[in-house]
Amino acid sequence: METAQLTETDRLAFRSLLDDESPAVRPGLLAHFTRLGAAAAHFLQEIAGGPDRVLARHAAWFLTELKFSDPVAEFRGFIRSLNYELETGALLLSRTVSPQLDVGACCATLDAIAARCRELISAPASAREQCRIINRVLFHEWGFRGNVEHYTDPANSFLDRVLERRKGIPISLSILYLLVAQRVGLELEPVGLPGHFIVGCFSDAQPFFVDPFDKGLLLDPDEIFSLLRANQIEPKATDLMPTPVREVLCRSCRNLVNHYHAAGDPEKARLFASFIEEFNATYERNSL
Repeated sequence: METAQLTETDRLAFRSLLDDESPAVRPGLLAHFTRLGAAAAHFLQEIAGGPDRVLARHAAWFLTELKFSDPVAEFRGFIRSLNYELETGALLLSRTVSPQLDVGACCATLDAIAARCRELISAPASAREQCRIINRVLFHEWGFRGNVEHYTDPANSFLDRVLERRKGIPISLSILYLLVAQRVGLELEPVGLPGHFIVGCFSDAQPFFVDPFDKGLLLDPDEIFSLLRANQIEPKATDLMPTPVREVLCRSCRNLVNHYHAAGDPEKARLFASFIEEFNATYERNSL
C-alpha cells in the first residue's frame, strides 16, 4: 500500500494517536504501522519533518522502533517541506550522524531547563530580567559554555551533544538558548552576525542582544557594532536583523563542512555540503 492510498480519515486517526503513550495504544499502533510497511514509513517521515514539535518527536520514535528510519532521507524531506521549525530541524540534523538519538530525552532535558527558569521568573518580569534568569540557569546552574579549547570539534554543532557535554559553539548555544526561551514564553530571534551568532530580543522598546557563547552577555546595538569593527568588519543595520530558521540550519551545515574537513572526514563534509545544496535548490525552486 502506498501512502497516497491512506484515507484522510486514517491519516487523521494516526495523527491523533501518535502522542498517546498508553500501553493499550502504542503497541496497537506499532502493529498497524508494521502491517502498512512503506506506507507507514512515508507517513511517519512526513510527520517527523513537519512543524508540530511534539508529533515530530513521537513520529521519530516510531520510525526508530520499526527500523523504518533513514535519518539522512528524513532531513532531506524536512528541507524540501519548507516547514522550518527550529527544534525539529536541529534534532533531525543531529540524527543524520546519530541515528539512535533519543529525541524524547533531548526534549525532556530542554523541558527541565525551562521548568527551572520558570521557577525563578517572578511576574511581571521584563524580557531582560527573564534573559538574566535563563543565563543563571544555563551557564551557572547547568554549566553550559563555549568550547573554546576544541572549537572545530563537529560535536559542538549537534544539539544532542551540546546537551550531553554542556558545551558548544555560538550557533548551537544560541539554538539551545532559543529553545529554552520558547518554552518559558519569551520571544527571541536568532541573529547571524558576520563571523558570530547571537540571540536578539525585539519585543522591548529598545532591542537588545544575548551572546550565549559569552555566558549570556547582554549587548545593545552599539556594542554589537563596536565588536564587529574590532574584528575589521564594517557593520550594517541589516546585520542585526533576525535570521530565518532555514539559514540557521544551513549555517550549521556550513560549519560542519568546515569542521569535518578539519577533522579529516571528507565523507561527512560532503554529506553536509549536499544538505546546503538541497537548502539552496529548494529555496530557488520556491522563490520563482
